[in-house]
Amino acid sequence: MTDQTITVDSRATFVLRGHNPDVLTCIANLSNDEVFTPPELANQMLDTLESAWAEENDGASIWSDPSVTFLDPFTKSGVFLREITSRLTDGLASQIPALEERVDHILTKQVFGVGITQLTALLARRSVYCSKDATGTHSIATSFDRDWGNIWFERTEHTWAGDRCAYCGAGKSSYGRSDELESHAYAFIHGTDMKARLARMFGVDVQFDVIIGNPPYQLSDGGGSGSSAMPIYHRFIEQAKRLEPRLLTMIIPSKWFSGGKGLDDFRSTMLRDRRLRSLVDYPDSREAFAGVDVAGGVCYFLWNRDNPGVCHVETRVGGASVAAERILNEFDVFIRDNRVLNLVKKVQEEGTAALSSVVSARRPFGIDSANAGAASGDLHLYASGGDARVHRADVPKGAELVDKWKVLLSKTSSEHAGQTDKSGRKRVLSRIEVMPPASVATESYLILGPFPSEAEAANAAAYLRTRFVRFLISAILLTQNITRGSFAFVPVQNFSRTWTDEDLYAKYHLTQDEIALIESQIKPMELGDA
Repeated sequence: MTDQTITVDSRATFVLRGHNPDVLTCIANLSNDEVFTPPELANQMLDTLESAWAEENDGASIWSDPSVTFLDPFTKSGVFLREITSRLTDGLASQIPALEERVDHILTKQVFGVGITQLTALLARRSVYCSKDATGTHSIATSFDRDWGNIWFERTEHTWAGDRCAYCGAGKSSYGRSDELESHAYAFIHGTDMKARLARMFGVDVQFDVIIGNPPYQLSDGGGSGSSAMPIYHRFIEQAKRLEPRLLTMIIPSKWFSGGKGLDDFRSTMLRDRRLRSLVDYPDSREAFAGVDVAGGVCYFLWNRDNPGVCHVETRVGGASVAAERILNEFDVFIRDNRVLNLVKKVQEEGTAALSSVVSARRPFGIDSANAGAASGDLHLYASGGDARVHRADVPKGAELVDKWKVLLSKTSSEHAGQTDKSGRKRVLSRIEVMPPASVATESYLILGPFPSEAEAANAAAYLRTRFVRFLISAILLTQNITRGSFAFVPVQNFSRTWTDEDLYAKYHLTQDEIALIESQIKPMELGDA
């Protein structure tokens, strides 16, 4: 949009755009849970939105329609609403020639937001209206009669059902707060009839054509942060779908592809939803959000209510892009890389059982990581803080494994699965060790087995060290947390023999390109690597 000067009655003259640098590129994020969207990324999402609208409307521009309504229900910096306003200001120039009238129409009739905190609501109003007060001297809107304009915020409280919020699942011990602290009870997901609530917020019953934004990602569940925190971004997507917009686009963590606490039903629904028409994935979140490391990466999607079909999937890595048209629910999880998908399919054609069938669930022996064991006992205890002894009577489960040969492996990856080392390759697995009979492990480990002999257990451990196996694990693994499900694409082998990568490449008829793909992504791992 070109620089345009607006003089509104006695209000100060204001240049709508043209600031250099853009202030919204300079704001530090509040946290990894509430990440500000860079203007460049917001505009990429708007470009995708524009293309989808044109396809649905005989090439017409969404920015030339004065009746289209937009909602950002969790606005932070206001970047989406600001960029939408900018595009509409250009697109409606021929229909509403007077700039002041055009901008006022856009801001009062087309662009709406819900702040997630008092601070971000003020910031968003400043970004969109050029004033935290939509009726103030410097506001570029001319006909609001309320200081918040169309960017609403009021403190919302959790609805406690026992020790959890009935709407978002937040723990009362963490979020039962005084009025001096933000409640983080986000208005958009606290209520059963959001359409009616939005009508009360804005004083008008609007059927929003487009819902767009970058929702909060997670809440503490009382057990820490990061992978142990509780995802909430899926709740915003589910609520938005209930409002039935024509188009829905959001940027969220990519963990939902294969993991995430409590996301199994959400993942299944998303992968089966043929209205999900575009998915752009950044395995390294820092390529989307400069300096922000979201484990597993981030993605943005476009959901099109009236135009179901296959999904355009694009993976962006290192400035390069790989894209394909895909059906998303070929597997129970989503494989982000189209090249990896083809290789997994080739391995699956053999029809071999998955290694996940012989990997334990978490806490295989029911021993907590905090249990340091004892100085004596009849069983060897493998523990992350140093091996010890434990009495058999103190092992509550896993009796069928205790006196067998087996393989121990850390349930935490040696590095973020979505990040690489300086060579551009990942290790994926950390500690791998043969466990003799009369041994157990804490919950820090998973167990593979049992095996009838030491030789077969050693062959299984060697199999786990192959690049082939670790590549297939990485097809699912988006964070550091390894589970039984991480082995769903790894085929079981005959462990009476030793398997090398060369053996496996030959068995599954991998091409030189497929071998090169594996070896470009996975570091070698030898016996004794720690």
